[in-house]
Amino acid sequence: MKVVVVESPAKAKTINKYLGRDYEVIASFGHIRDLPAKDGSVDPEDDFRMIWELEDRGSKRVSEIAKAVKGAEKLILATDPDREGEAISWHVIEALAARKALKGVPVERVTFNAITKDAVQTAMRQPREIDQALVDAYLARRALDYLVGFNLSPVLWRKLPGARSAGRVQSVALRLVCEREYEIETFRPREYWSIVATLATEAGALFEARLVGANGKRIQRLDVGTGEEAAAFKRDLELATFSVASVEAKPAKRHPQPPFTTSTLQQEASRKLGMAPAQTMRVAQRLYEGVEIGGETVGIITYMRTDGVDMAPEAIQDARRVIGREFGDAYVPGAPRRYSTKAKNAQEAHEAVRPTEMSRLPKQVARYLDAEQARLYELIWTRTVASQMESAELERTTVDVTASVGPRRIDLRATGQVVKFDGFLALYQEGKDDEADEESRRLPPMKAGDPLRRERITSTQHFTEPPPRYSEASLVKRMEELGIGRPSTYAAILQTLRDREYVKIEKKRLVPEDKGRLVTGFLESFFKRYVEYDFTADLEGQLDRVSNAEIDWREVLREFWRDFSAAVGGTKELRVAEVLEALNELLGAHIFPERADGANPRACPNCGSGSLSLKLGKFGAFVGCSNYPECKYTRQLSATGVEGDGEGTSAEGGQPGVRVLGDDPATGLPVTLRDGRFGPFVQLGESSTEKGAEKPKRSSLPKGLAPSAVDLAKALRLLALPREVARHPETGEPILANLGRFGPYVQHGKTYANLGRDDDVLEIGANRAIDLIVAKEQGGGRGRPASDPGRPLGKDPASGRELTVKAGRYGPYVTDGEVNATLPKAVSAEALTLEEAVGLVNAKRASGGGKAPARGRKGAVARKAPARKAASDGDEAAPKKRAAAKTAKSAAAKPSAKPSAKSAAKPSATKKAAGA
Repeated sequence: MKVVVVESPAKAKTINKYLGRDYEVIASFGHIRDLPAKDGSVDPEDDFRMIWELEDRGSKRVSEIAKAVKGAEKLILATDPDREGEAISWHVIEALAARKALKGVPVERVTFNAITKDAVQTAMRQPREIDQALVDAYLARRALDYLVGFNLSPVLWRKLPGARSAGRVQSVALRLVCEREYEIETFRPREYWSIVATLATEAGALFEARLVGANGKRIQRLDVGTGEEAAAFKRDLELATFSVASVEAKPAKRHPQPPFTTSTLQQEASRKLGMAPAQTMRVAQRLYEGVEIGGETVGIITYMRTDGVDMAPEAIQDARRVIGREFGDAYVPGAPRRYSTKAKNAQEAHEAVRPTEMSRLPKQVARYLDAEQARLYELIWTRTVASQMESAELERTTVDVTASVGPRRIDLRATGQVVKFDGFLALYQEGKDDEADEESRRLPPMKAGDPLRRERITSTQHFTEPPPRYSEASLVKRMEELGIGRPSTYAAILQTLRDREYVKIEKKRLVPEDKGRLVTGFLESFFKRYVEYDFTADLEGQLDRVSNAEIDWREVLREFWRDFSAAVGGTKELRVAEVLEALNELLGAHIFPERADGANPRACPNCGSGSLSLKLGKFGAFVGCSNYPECKYTRQLSATGVEGDGEGTSAEGGQPGVRVLGDDPATGLPVTLRDGRFGPFVQLGESSTEKGAEKPKRSSLPKGLAPSAVDLAKALRLLALPREVARHPETGEPILANLGRFGPYVQHGKTYANLGRDDDVLEIGANRAIDLIVAKEQGGGRGRPASDPGRPLGKDPASGRELTVKAGRYGPYVTDGEVNATLPKAVSAEALTLEEAVGLVNAKRASGGGKAPARGRKGAVARKAPARKAASDGDEAAPKKRAAAKTAKSAAAKPSAKPSAKSAAKPSATKKAAGA
């Protein structure tokens, strides 16, 4: 028996079918070891010795692998073909060696870029050893991230209460977002005018020409800056005679874009499908690991973490055959197209992200996929096939027009474009983030010297606009341009910024939160080198050299640690006053924007004589008056907060971080929104310092609910939790929705079920709550439905009942809600028709069996919920995801039933540092 180790159960299941009985395929569920979240896990004094720890889950996986390896013919490590995959294989060997479980069992490493039968079997015939250079690059990255987190975060806690590091690379990405916001805030619009003449040829065809020059001088877009200048041009043009000065038609070609890399896939999926990078990678992972098509499980795309744009020769030939068959020979170029990567380092480059078989058309596989999978597969297929299609042939025409008015000559220009042959444009056109689309209008026939007739002259006022905020797609593109991050990290970086509430999404654009701007301001002031784009890119380059075996990984760490430890040590004597002075300067445009009336934006609106400035309290940063304590005016950091409310903005005698929302109609007590040590919360009434006094009622804000979105009505709903959502269909007891230490959940008696990502504790309805509770009672996981919704087939013509085919514990079956009928082995669930389903159900009903099980705690269970999917393979954030999964698991077992701002997500100091 040969033992094969892969990362995920889905991949193990697929590969096991390809290899047969002589192989046992086991999943490691991602990384099995990680650095303990405590000081000393990386020791710079001992040449960066690293201490690794097996988690409970990892220990079980190692025990399972060790048991399988005992007496095995060989151990084959088949984890993903990148740095993280190499590291997982290395961890498995190290853990087995520590248990002395190998005992002479030979170890082989194999990789494949696609999970297909041919690719897997070919890989098994070409084993190699562990690539130690890739492992060293992994070790260097983990050590760097650990050292930054455990040394920089305590500095932030002491000097900037309520803040923590966003991470080594995340901090640089956050700086990009914050700098763009600063550009927007300090932007001053500039007026300009455009002059357009609508002209007619001798044949009466109309076209538009724009002002481009006058008296031999070229006029740029912003050169006509006032209405008076525009009026003068318009007046002259209305008196002028027009003629064609020249016509120039140039042939041009547009070539297709290369197939997808990780970053371009994330960018296009964001533009065209509205999918966040993390969502794109989750869906792509499922397409890569395998889906069942026609009774066979097969990976339908190649590995999706890559910076390579080339394709295998057989894939190119397959694409050319599909193009000829689907579009015609004219769309097949004379020679195959070859692309080369522009990435600074291609050591992790495999093939581009492409379908494993080009002949597998999107419309043919859509019925085997869910909606997200089908859309993403179609995007990948069209981009890949288009990359091998013929270029589009265009004709670009430029017409220069002369307007003569007395001795003055004014120049205008018209441009147009015609598609002579669409080529790859027949299938695919790349999306854009912010640029305007190229003009594609066609100009009428004309020649030099032709007179033109003026129809109308229009002058239009414009104002320059600030640069747009980054979308997730454009931020990934910018990071790639700067050399920040690598293919496997982009999605994790963006997700971290959102999870820690450093940025929020508004209208699909990234907007920095105040806490994000504070962290960036602090780092720019006192750790500037470590958020510089060139420094981060150079460090990435050094890590790439490690993966190419060009330099020693410990040497990179030594050089980094020498300067970084000195920078951390230099902040020990840093006074809070210095921090405030620096932040007041950096964030002045954001905190104190100019007023429309020209008044001093820092003047206190309460006392009139004081000056507002940034201050720090135990709950974080706020804006306060210099005349404190005589003037107790405070407001939240953001300039869009409760400006001008005077002393009323401050509850409890000027305590910062407090916003009054209104009074509770039932009790008359004030309802306030407050910044707590562990995040924002709402409170009913005031706190009392008297011994034995009852604490006011509080409720943390659910994750994803921005403090700015909380009003009195929403606060009262939060304070009213727990709320009854439904009654249990079996017991009749209430099902409650509430917020606990580990997030929102529903509860029935002693059964707790955490809400899913898309559930709202204030809005969740009866059906969803019942499904969650029943699923948990039947052994399901957090937020998982009680059963597979299945594939609808249609209504039974006789009974009118809806028939659905579902995946059951003992195989596929069809149900009409009353009777369940197992499908014969010869019948595929995907190919089952409505007529066949009606026959199966009627036959089962006639035999007196197949009654659908009750959905109660003691009722029969028709099927088992699928196991929780492992963290994305190769994701550099996998250790954090595993920790989060572990926390969620304990939460699902028994979340706190008492909402408390203090108990909400209270991590230890070392835990918070590890996550930084």
